[in-house]
Amino acid sequence: MMPPWDPDFLERSPMFEPLRLHGAAVIGSRWPTLDEMQRRLAAREPPLISRGGARLSLVPQGRRAGAPEEKYEARIYLKGEIQVRRDNWHDLLNALVWLTFPQAKAALNERHYRALLEQQAAGALNRGPVQDALTLFDEGGVIVAARDRELLRMLEDFAWKDLFWRNRARVMAGMRFYLFGHALYEKALNPFTGVTGRGILFEVDAEFFAARLASQIARLDAMLAACLLDPGKWRSTRELAPVPVLGVPGWCVDNAIESYYDNSDYFRTGRSRG
Repeated sequence: MMPPWDPDFLERSPMFEPLRLHGAAVIGSRWPTLDEMQRRLAAREPPLISRGGARLSLVPQGRRAGAPEEKYEARIYLKGEIQVRRDNWHDLLNALVWLTFPQAKAALNERHYRALLEQQAAGALNRGPVQDALTLFDEGGVIVAARDRELLRMLEDFAWKDLFWRNRARVMAGMRFYLFGHALYEKALNPFTGVTGRGILFEVDAEFFAARLASQIARLDAMLAACLLDPGKWRSTRELAPVPVLGVPGWCVDNAIESYYDNSDYFRTGRSRG
């Protein structure tokens, strides 16, 4: 069952912080209309365009596509049309992510479109591993930035208690997590133990954390877009690091005590780097 409208959702958790930059202008006492969302999209500077060259716009969801060029990702790339359902959290949050990370979303869309063309050319009925990796990040992605490579290595090694508890002060001073996936944002509306994202990790300089949030987001947007457009990457879902997001300090009141990180069903061990 879809959660009811919550006009204060952007302020209820630090998980929503990236969306506040542009979402606050369209969130009010009721569901924003498609026209209200479209006006915000149109006012974004520089103008938002797909990597196919089309100006982005929000349109009502139509019938299930028949022709290849009418499929969801193809319509965005070729026509700039992002289909949206009325009064729907999933689609509203997707639109807010487009406003927040436009370069990365456009790059992700282009990779989807190119993969779709390859699938059609091969006559394949099923999606390939590239499409699986792209979809997993689009729905459940987390951008992780740290100025300390050792912290990123702990995350890659599934050393959750070392990372989030024993090095808690270092994480809070020099590591940040930014939700990207709109399905992950939807889960954050009513978070539960077990919520896990899939991360892309970036090592950044100390100046990154001294910058304002808008500057951090813009820099990560460009970095992620470049990563997404690299044909040598996103070949498998294994490239994405699991991130138990409720372990991030401050993202869950329960994680203020050490024993929270002893839940091995949530903070699972994984492949070690040795």
